[in-house]
Amino acid sequence: MSESKVIERFLRYVQVGTTSKHDEEVMPSTRCQWVLARKLAAEMAEMGLVNVRVSQNCYVFGEIPATTDKDLPVLGFVAHMDTAPDAPGEPVKPRIVRSYDGEKIDLCEGVSIDPAVTPSLKHYVGQDLIVTDGHTLLGADDKAGIAEILTMAERVLADTSREHGKIVIGFTPDEEVGRGPDLFDVKDFGADFAYTVDGGPLGEIEYENFNAASATVNVQGFLIHPGTAKGTMKNALTIGMEFDRMLPMSERPETSEGYEGYYYLTAMEGSTDHAVMHYILRDFEQEGMDGRKALMKSAAEFLNRRYGDCVEVVIRDSYRNMKEMILPHFNLIEAAQEAYRACGVTPFINPCRGGTDGATLSFMGLPCPNLSACGENMHSVTEYVSVQAMEKMTDVLCEIVDRLAR
Repeated sequence: MSESKVIERFLRYVQVGTTSKHDEEVMPSTRCQWVLARKLAAEMAEMGLVNVRVSQNCYVFGEIPATTDKDLPVLGFVAHMDTAPDAPGEPVKPRIVRSYDGEKIDLCEGVSIDPAVTPSLKHYVGQDLIVTDGHTLLGADDKAGIAEILTMAERVLADTSREHGKIVIGFTPDEEVGRGPDLFDVKDFGADFAYTVDGGPLGEIEYENFNAASATVNVQGFLIHPGTAKGTMKNALTIGMEFDRMLPMSERPETSEGYEGYYYLTAMEGSTDHAVMHYILRDFEQEGMDGRKALMKSAAEFLNRRYGDCVEVVIRDSYRNMKEMILPHFNLIEAAQEAYRACGVTPFINPCRGGTDGATLSFMGLPCPNLSACGENMHSVTEYVSVQAMEKMTDVLCEIVDRLAR
């Protein structure tokens, strides 16, 4: 069975490894992202986009000229090229499960997508699902978004009777490690507003997201022979565990949903002598985020009084809730809702329990709500995406172009 253009593109893109990496000084954080960036730029130029360029930091930009003299705003679409370092990113070996029957999908020995664990599967019975071989993530986050945007662009360019303003397209590196917008040149991009295509299930619209911060907790212990340790040893590992227990157990990712924030211990390493703990903090309200920061600092102060100065907390802000920047441009949300409905899709608004490039871009002067890219189980070897959903999302993007040209 021959695949549609959006699926053919997607299957090509996911086989180019683009895993980004935390705590790198350079951007992009991994050289492999350059490979996809150059491939995308060549493809964009070949299909007829103009002013296609790859910046010195691996941002890919291109433009579709306006087909009318009307004074229309410049519309942008943005997606990211990198994939999350949470799971292996290559070699991705995608396969298509035709007419999904509602049962467990075995990927490899010991790895499956089970509807008992993944309830979202029930929405896709009868559809064709793209899955992995169980050893890597798929990369629908966000190569599905890239494929949908470029297939939309191809259709718009091919239909010379379609009236629209200037359309600009941007693909970013390092979104998954929180640096995607850091060197994004909003002025050079040239859009009045944009959409990121980086969300979840078909129909999703996000214009609220977490306020986000990262925290590093350094614990300095004191090592001495355990036989003579009484009253002298400071075990950095147990002090670190005590610090973690001072944070609310009910406010973790696995115990929260909707608008509930959390503390997330992502890594802990060390020894008796020294330990380091890495957290991410999330809250939809700035007041709540301030409270989370204050609690971590007060926990450190308590332990320092108890054991002597041994705990240091360093907190760095990552991004803010874009809601305040989107509400003055709510026509973008309404246009997306109308486009979904026109394509037979019921739109729904979700709070984004994560972040997108659009959150920071909105504060950089580019209002940028987020739309569905259609992937499920993101950042996991059980990631999957529906063929039919991606095809429909491409129709929705074309409809948005038409509606914002009226």
